[in-house]
Amino acid sequence: MIPIKEAKLIVEKHLFKVEKEQVLLKNSGDRILAQDVVATFPSPRFDNSAMDGFAVRSVDTIGASNDSPVTLNMVGVSSAGTPNNVSIKEGECIQCMTGAKIPDGADAIIMVEDSSGFSDAETVQIMLETFPGKHIRNRGEEIKEGKILIQKGTPITPSEIGTCATFGYGNLSVFKKPEIAIFGTGDELVEPGTPLGEGQIYNSNLYVFSELANCAGAEITMRNVIKDNKDSLRLFLSEALETCDIVISSGGVSMGKYDYVRDVFMELGVEEHFWKVAQKPGKPLFFGTGKNTLIFGLPGNPVSSYIGFMDWVWPVIHTLTGQPEKESITAILKKPFPREKVKYRFLFGKAWMENGQLVCEPSPKVGSHMLTSSLQTNCILGTAQGDGPLLPGENITVHILPWKSIK
Repeated sequence: MIPIKEAKLIVEKHLFKVEKEQVLLKNSGDRILAQDVVATFPSPRFDNSAMDGFAVRSVDTIGASNDSPVTLNMVGVSSAGTPNNVSIKEGECIQCMTGAKIPDGADAIIMVEDSSGFSDAETVQIMLETFPGKHIRNRGEEIKEGKILIQKGTPITPSEIGTCATFGYGNLSVFKKPEIAIFGTGDELVEPGTPLGEGQIYNSNLYVFSELANCAGAEITMRNVIKDNKDSLRLFLSEALETCDIVISSGGVSMGKYDYVRDVFMELGVEEHFWKVAQKPGKPLFFGTGKNTLIFGLPGNPVSSYIGFMDWVWPVIHTLTGQPEKESITAILKKPFPREKVKYRFLFGKAWMENGQLVCEPSPKVGSHMLTSSLQTNCILGTAQGDGPLLPGENITVHILPWKSIK
């Protein structure tokens, strides 16, 4: 059994980056950028109107009011996509719609509400004095050309897609999704939706793994529940080790009579780096490497496997796809948290803001078989070993679940 920090360093030494690929912008949602997205032009590209109104020389509006309007000659129209190339002179103006390019000679926009309105007349009455720059969006005021808009390693959401479209990116370089094989072992496992026999339980871990892998940006390419049979296990793992970036087992790595997984890994040439980690839950954690594959053997108990995936596999997927590591945060305990004398302790928990401080409490269900302890929670709490529980008022490390929020 090795300390958790030592085990983490071992895993880090064997990480790699997955390959990149080009995808169409419309197909890039939920992928991870493998390039910096740079502004291909300034935004706005040109000075344009923020309002429907009239492009004027501000000096021509001096003294204008409702009681004493200024009359200007209307010499054209500038609309979005159809600029007017006329350069306005003293006493002139141009109808200018929202988004339209500001004509040469103009330095302000008068809103249509502050005029006699749009018409076919040759003149317009201006009823408000203005100043240079009023209601004008200046070239480059949002973004300068060449500025990095989105950094490599960023997950692509609607905001990223919209920004890329705005700057003309038709396709993007993204990291390939890590291909993952997941499997569970045990004659007792039955798929949800079918009746349970004597001594049987439903397979829940692979459903959790699939959803977590999806959320992390990976792709499940192999998935199976394997009976307690070495030959079936060897057949599945032989293919998985050849085709996948990560192999994850649920169960079979402990000390039970039918826990064959670790033995089969060894037979197939997997190099074992550690087998047991000083943590609770999840002490029987296996990590090894194949030729081009990372192997995690997680415990079969549902809480152990869930937390094990989040603490060990999730950050690995992020590293493979170039995503930055998220820093942990601390919160103040509202209720006692049980500690172990020699193991790092994890529990699901709930964190929230109270009087401007982040506070938290662990789930009251502490058994590694109690998957319902993950319900109504938004984080995983963790603390190093120590004598006696952490008490209310003390700090504890908090990992907010990525799909949850703090209220």
